[in-house]
Amino acid sequence: MTARKPSRKASRKTIEAAAVEVPPTPQRTPTEITAPGAAGTSVASAPRDRPADAAPPRPRRGGAGPSARPAPALDEGDRGRLLAGEHHAPHDVLGAHPVPGGVLVRALRPFAHSVTVLTTGARVELHPEGDGFFSGVLPAPTVPEYRLQVVYDDAALEVEDPYRFLPALGELDLHLIGEGRHEELWRALGAVPMEHQGVAGTRFTVWAPNARGVRVTGDFTYWDGTALPMRSLGSTGVWELFLPEVGEGALYKFDICRPDGSHTVRADPMARRTEVPPATASIVTAAHHEWQDADWMAHRGDRPVHEAPFSVYEVHLASWRPGLTYRQLADQLPAYVKDLGFTHVELMPVSEHPFGGSWGYQVTGFYAPTSRMGSPDDFRFLVDSLHRAGIGVIMDWVPAHFPRDDWALAEFDGRPLYEHADPRRAAHPDWGTLEFDYGRTEVRNFLVANATYWCEEFHIDGLRVDAVASMLYLDYSREDGQWSPNEFGGRENLDAVSFLQEMNATVYRRNPGVVTIAEESTAWDGVTRPTDRGGLGFGLKWNMGWMHDSLLYMAKEPVHRKYHHDEMTFSMVYAYSENYVLPVSHDEVVHGKQALVAKMPGDWWQQRADHRAYLGFMWAHPGKQLLFMGQEFAQGAEWSEAHGPDWWLLDPSYEASGDHRGVRTLVGDLNAVYGAVPALWQRDTSPEGFSWVDGGAAEDNVFAFLRYDADGSPLLAVSHFSPVVRHDYRLGVPVTAAEGWVEVLNTDAARYGGGDVRNEEPLKAEAVPAHGRPASISLTLPPLATVWFRPA
Repeated sequence: MTARKPSRKASRKTIEAAAVEVPPTPQRTPTEITAPGAAGTSVASAPRDRPADAAPPRPRRGGAGPSARPAPALDEGDRGRLLAGEHHAPHDVLGAHPVPGGVLVRALRPFAHSVTVLTTGARVELHPEGDGFFSGVLPAPTVPEYRLQVVYDDAALEVEDPYRFLPALGELDLHLIGEGRHEELWRALGAVPMEHQGVAGTRFTVWAPNARGVRVTGDFTYWDGTALPMRSLGSTGVWELFLPEVGEGALYKFDICRPDGSHTVRADPMARRTEVPPATASIVTAAHHEWQDADWMAHRGDRPVHEAPFSVYEVHLASWRPGLTYRQLADQLPAYVKDLGFTHVELMPVSEHPFGGSWGYQVTGFYAPTSRMGSPDDFRFLVDSLHRAGIGVIMDWVPAHFPRDDWALAEFDGRPLYEHADPRRAAHPDWGTLEFDYGRTEVRNFLVANATYWCEEFHIDGLRVDAVASMLYLDYSREDGQWSPNEFGGRENLDAVSFLQEMNATVYRRNPGVVTIAEESTAWDGVTRPTDRGGLGFGLKWNMGWMHDSLLYMAKEPVHRKYHHDEMTFSMVYAYSENYVLPVSHDEVVHGKQALVAKMPGDWWQQRADHRAYLGFMWAHPGKQLLFMGQEFAQGAEWSEAHGPDWWLLDPSYEASGDHRGVRTLVGDLNAVYGAVPALWQRDTSPEGFSWVDGGAAEDNVFAFLRYDADGSPLLAVSHFSPVVRHDYRLGVPVTAAEGWVEVLNTDAARYGGGDVRNEEPLKAEAVPAHGRPASISLTLPPLATVWFRPA
């Protein structure tokens, strides 16, 4: 492997001197990276498992060219700070600088035998100063264009000098970062491949205001960052270094000198790609995916989400079909979800996380899709495929906390930075993690920009924000003495409130058609109220109360349900206080809570019937729907992230597969009727869209209500949670003429695995008053079933 031609103006002798073979390292066969910058233009990268403190191969003697005039001695203070990795302005010492009588060039190249400056028509060898420093004064009136030839024992490398480049981050970027208002922060911080001063490379920037010094380290330096100190860009706390010839695929971290002088090596908080866990390095990357979803993006905001069909299939990508990559998922998931009729998928967190058993809820790489299933472009391909199938993509987003891993965000630069400085505010009491400091402008900027990043860079259509309640309350899961009140003496976390308002306002302003959804389990007022009216500004909120109450009711034996009737009706007392989603999520089918069908009492027939009837009740109830994978075919076992849904239950060779396929057919029909009948979604947030027919039939275990669309067209939903058939059951209806009511869905139908007790003919409305209405119909109620009717 030969070094790249250094310069069209360099001599043939120079080129020949640079062509030196690089032997493979002993641990494993090395891989070449294109233009790895400080290490050389064509050099083998270090093995991935090489220790962080390992040294490069020992240098070999060599070198050529006349020597430069000796430079003034290096200041001992500068020498010590550079070697200790705690210099704030390495570009002031390293690189080329005019001096009386010429241009002083100084390089820091540990383990090198010689360093030679290559300029137009000349090559001048620098003098060794010890500790890896080389310097000399070139007889030139101004700083020339130059490159460096660095000779080691086993390589002669021609490279650009990183210290001849001006800062690659603009003043506006720094101003916005300092103000905490950089809404495209990912374009300013992290590793950004770019061309700078006519040279291709990567700009590395990191926010570390407490650091005494920061260095870049990576596989292109054999994980020794001594030669690559970064410069501080003033009071913003941002450090920067442009590394020419370092490109995509390079692995890197930041070597940070803490305030006490000790060092810590950290992954990039802004990394857009990471190694596959348990490896922890960040990877230089850029987006190349060509989107095909222009029509979807142009029209996704045509109708407000709370006035549109919104039926969500919740997915844990890594276990939906274990072992599939993002691109393989793109071949299967869109077709499956489209066939079931869901309008959206909700992906459990895809941001990088070190422990798979956390399901993604303990994030270390907030800007990187997990590399377990492929690259960021592969994830873009999956989102694109879902959009082209007409399916929206919601992503779980976790700004409530982060883990304590010592290579990630915790005490990032030696002091609390992303977490609150008060240990009582920093430690999350439930999960052993750390809470963000929402009062710090840079931290809020990091999170707000992250929300917009997923929407803009990955075309995400919605963010479901996890654990909002734990953010809103200072005393969340804390005892007396473990928390302190806010400035007004209350328990509200005012910083978190302000952050959530800013995040929602920014996301909605920048990304029309995107929806934010709060997982908020308390009665906090105004979660979905606009921010300009004092609310948090979310578009939707998970109705945890409905989920808890309705599942409590369904778990009772039918004979006991009449004593818990209000568990199913209470949700209508507050149904219009927020814009709600009705969730049966992953949290309800793990950790001993049982799968949805297994929560139901009785034998297998009763369990399946209850399961189907409950889904029918859920789809008719005001609010949007969310169902976790596996529940669409009545999986009986709890979900496990290790093996995912029990797909074998649908295999025709399995004796009871018809039972499970019947439930899946029902879910598809529920979504089909739901999408076609505006009464079921158009007025979800308006009291005029709902009316009880009979909400008090506790003895019968019956719930009957009407849903209305904007034109007043009704749908009658009747849920019957007793295992008996009720004939001639009379219900009041709004239609008094000779029109009939037809059955449009019956969860007891044979195609779903039921007993097929049906209302075959249209039911004529009779002038028999019932339930406060002048007309009524007489119907047959199947056992443990939900039936929907519409006027003929």
